[in-house]
Amino acid sequence: MTGPRIDLLFLLNQSAHAFAAQVGDALADLELSVREYCVLMKAAEGEYTQNAVAEMAMLDKTTMVTTLDNLERRGLAERRVSSTDRRARIVALTPAGAKALEEASKAYNATVANVLESLPPSEGEAFIEALQRLVEGPWATPSHTMTLRRRAPSSAR
Repeated sequence: MTGPRIDLLFLLNQSAHAFAAQVGDALADLELSVREYCVLMKAAEGEYTQNAVAEMAMLDKTTMVTTLDNLERRGLAERRVSSTDRRARIVALTPAGAKALEEASKAYNATVANVLESLPPSEGEAFIEALQRLVEGPWATPSHTMTLRRRAPSSAR
């Protein structure tokens, strides 16, 4: 039996890890982690609950709470009571958080540009377009929300 022609799993995994490390390096001077940047970025997009931001940022609830605790402690974000549901908490950026997000976005965009410069412009554009089509199509459901199909226990067979 022959192995896969293309090890797409390895390519995507390696790419994701390498890019996250580069973004982490770019954000280090701003004293932000990739996770904190992602939460700030998603929270800035609108009035979203803590759970919605966690889902958009692909973070589990425990990691989201820890990340928000850190952002609040540093005065970059706050949890506010929702105007439509008093039980829900909205994640909001503080003025300092908006400024940090602006600076972090510059560092992030420079990292993206630097990575894509290693490809001819047409290939970089095609790469981004292909990834967008995949995550808007067959990969639209994030893996952390998918139900894993497991085999039934041998006693149930």
